[in-house]
Amino acid sequence: MTLHLMSHALCPYVQRAAISLAEKDVMFERTDIDLANKPAWFLAISPLGKTPVLSVGQHSVFESAAILEYLEETQPGPLHPNDPMIRAQHRGWIEFGSSVLNDIAGFYAAADAEMFAARTASLTAKFARLEAQLGDGPYFAGGKFTLVDAVFGPVFRYFDTFDAIADFGILTGKPKVVSWRTTLAARPSVRDAASANYPDLLKAFLLNRKSHLSALMRDSADA
Repeated sequence: MTLHLMSHALCPYVQRAAISLAEKDVMFERTDIDLANKPAWFLAISPLGKTPVLSVGQHSVFESAAILEYLEETQPGPLHPNDPMIRAQHRGWIEFGSSVLNDIAGFYAAADAEMFAARTASLTAKFARLEAQLGDGPYFAGGKFTLVDAVFGPVFRYFDTFDAIADFGILTGKPKVVSWRTTLAARPSVRDAASANYPDLLKAFLLNRKSHLSALMRDSADA
């Protein structure tokens, strides 16, 4: 059966699924959804009205965590560790990655300097925790690419755009994190999980937020 991934150009959770599919060398179709004008057929298979959704024949799986686990159980090339304890720990770090994405959303949506500083501090602390967790690399758990890497590839993609605005210091003094970011950016599955115009789409999205970061972007452009 053909796998069909319901997508959105900027959704990092969609990218997780696309990375997993690419790593497993699974053929799939991908359809972008206009989340501002969701078609009825999409709402019928997405109870939360969000992407990603993976359609498999007449059935659909919604939420990225469920999709990743389904792919692990049904497709070749496992990305989870074999050891049950390490696998459980990796699932915890995947949830940690989701909390980082929540902070990133708060970072770019913060309405004022105080809220922005709080989100910046929270992100800085989370990446410090990751710096302490990482080993010699090149990936999260050493030499093998895992689902934790699939989760953080889209996380680091945001920083390509953030770094072009200003140096917010979030990754400063974290050499292991920076090396991990560089390694993931070069991996084909991560690189190709977003479209070539992703940076322009993200920049336009951030400018339209009318947030503190939007103001910093306009100030930077006027300087």
